[in-house]
Amino acid sequence: MRDTTSSYLKHQFLIAMPHMADPNFAHTLTYIVEHNDQGAMGIVVNRPSGLNLADVLEQLRPDTTADARSIAMPVYSGGPVQTDRGFVLHPAGPTFQATLELGEIALSTSQDILFAIADGFEPQRSLIALGYAGWGAGQLEEELVQNAWLTCPADASILFEVESDARVAAAAACLGVDLTLLTSQAGHA
Repeated sequence: MRDTTSSYLKHQFLIAMPHMADPNFAHTLTYIVEHNDQGAMGIVVNRPSGLNLADVLEQLRPDTTADARSIAMPVYSGGPVQTDRGFVLHPAGPTFQATLELGEIALSTSQDILFAIADGFEPQRSLIALGYAGWGAGQLEEELVQNAWLTCPADASILFEVESDARVAAAAACLGVDLTLLTSQAGHA
């Protein structure tokens, strides 16, 4: 039996190839939270939803006035699955009620992290998303064979320090790739 664990993409970026036709993923950068023989889960990290943390807090804590940081913090469209569910990527360290450590990055899914951010506590750097991207068993592997994605190791500085509209190019640059020079046509030699 072949060992496939080395090909798993947990803590990697998926960079959508220019020919990606699926509107959910065209021109996206996705951080892979989990990938195993059962499938994969990721968070799209470069698509602001038009909402901000203050909008979310208005639903969770309607009696509290949002501060300037909350108003300015964008909420991203993390993917087409469970778009009403929140996910927060942040540097590992502080843990909250529901936190999964992923190396230098952690994923929290409980409301306490949103309140901590809004109240000016840790984490100081974070990315908030509604929804996630999911793939069934073997689905992501098939998309990789079809050249739908490039992959590279995740970089926390791209998540937390690079503007959302520059994240795809920054991740591709880690591979020495300029996506603007790639054709939008798919093909195999």
